[in-house]
Amino acid sequence: MEIGVFGGSFDPPHLGHLNVARDAAEHLGLGRVLLVPAHRSPFKTDSDATAPDLRRGMCEAAVAGDPLFEVWDGELRRPPPSWTVDSLEALETPGRRLTLLMGQDQWATFHRWKAPRRILELARVAVLDRGGYDGPPGPADGDWPCVRVPVRRLEISSTEIRDRVRTGRSIRYLVPEPVRSLIESNTLYGEPTAGSAVGLRRSS
Repeated sequence: MEIGVFGGSFDPPHLGHLNVARDAAEHLGLGRVLLVPAHRSPFKTDSDATAPDLRRGMCEAAVAGDPLFEVWDGELRRPPPSWTVDSLEALETPGRRLTLLMGQDQWATFHRWKAPRRILELARVAVLDRGGYDGPPGPADGDWPCVRVPVRRLEISSTEIRDRVRTGRSIRYLVPEPVRSLIESNTLYGEPTAGSAVGLRRSS
């Protein structure tokens, strides 16, 4: 089976994540997409990230009931930082082909990742092209082979969602409803709204 591996902080997971992952799965013929929440990216030093168990719970809530998606928490069970090459080696299984899904911004820094050539041995790299990207170009595709996948462009970011919660604005229709309920019931990113659903509780 062709398996997509889609990593990120997912703090929180939102509809933009799910839409580009589904677009990639349809374009590439993937049988399943693994959402891989990172314990901590080696390129990020944010100490205010939401606790791993809550981010895992939000990912599971986001894709519950959808057979395309599965949450793999291997990075959360290892000490940080989270290295993609380690995850791909853990996921390597006979008869299963891995495709690593990444954004254009990640592809632009791919040469700085740990063991990039080993990553290319373990997985096909698919760069999600949403259009309108104005960051630095990626590595020369001749040296670092990839497949480029056109996906729909949704102007949603986890940073925007966290900011909206902190300032009391709605995040309805930006995240799946079960994720919104968990954010509210756990007072993530700000104060909960009245009538929020019961979900995971923040670890003490």
